[in-house]
Amino acid sequence: MNASGNDDRLIVNCIPVGQEDRQRFLDAAGDVAIAFAGDFDHYGDMKVQAQIPVALRSRATAVIGNFDPEIASELPRLEWLQTWSAGVDKYLKPGVLPETVKVTSATGAYGQSVGEHMFAMTLALMKNLAQYARADAAHQWRDAGEVTSPEGATALILGTGDIGSHYATLVKAVGMKTIGVRRDAGKPAEGIDRMYGFDDLDELLPDADVVALSLPSTPQTRHILDSPRLESLKPETIIINGGRGDAIDLDALAESLDSGAVRAAGLDVTEPEPLPEDSPLWDEPRCLITPHVAGGSHLSVTDSRVIDIALANVRRYAAGEPVVDNAHR
Repeated sequence: MNASGNDDRLIVNCIPVGQEDRQRFLDAAGDVAIAFAGDFDHYGDMKVQAQIPVALRSRATAVIGNFDPEIASELPRLEWLQTWSAGVDKYLKPGVLPETVKVTSATGAYGQSVGEHMFAMTLALMKNLAQYARADAAHQWRDAGEVTSPEGATALILGTGDIGSHYATLVKAVGMKTIGVRRDAGKPAEGIDRMYGFDDLDELLPDADVVALSLPSTPQTRHILDSPRLESLKPETIIINGGRGDAIDLDALAESLDSGAVRAAGLDVTEPEPLPEDSPLWDEPRCLITPHVAGGSHLSVTDSRVIDIALANVRRYAAGEPVVDNAHR
């Protein structure tokens, strides 16, 4: 654990960085003390919960990393939390952190990784690859039937931030038309042909060949795909979720898949997580499930981007400037 400077503030950095990156953080912090609490053995695995040494909790004015919200009361001087995740939902719940604490995320680091994962799921489901994988495991040689193509298809993308924009760019490259849905319909996003607000969602859903979700978890987005909206989709529609699991009513989705009301679904996130063993989605041959692995540190460049985002905010914090959350730029 290293510290430098003689400022009254203390940054506790829980990112598991090596010596070169430690020096970059020390340089960025200037006269603000910075303590390194990350275990380099966990480098490349930022899903590990941040461990803030007890001796530093009463002194920390800033933390970099995702700590257990239950210890928030042990951080009385906390002014700023920089997560290494794109999601900050658990820290914004009432009573977790004082309203005076600024929370910034690593939004901007995960777009490539999650966008590519969602894109891979889309093509796999269009070409029945999930069903063939099941047949392979059972040593069965069988035709899974008709496939669909991205050429000329319409992707309806709910949430057009870093992840949604990356996904849109990829599907456009293979011939899809892209329609985005976001709170501010007047704000463009790369890869999106046409942008709409959430008030237009019900009119847009019936024409979608793919509905791709990369939404945060908010009261407004919870079960945004519910039973009535799933029923409004075409039987050929594929659903992809790489955002938050609670955006889809999974009981309704299971019924829609079982009845053939929708073609297929690719889920990297579920509600709850892990997906319960008795969920009918496990046995649905047209449902491709991955255990929340689209982001994390599975793509090596993601860690570098998380570090760069944190470094930029450390410089701002040390200079007394407002820290920035890319999600709200």
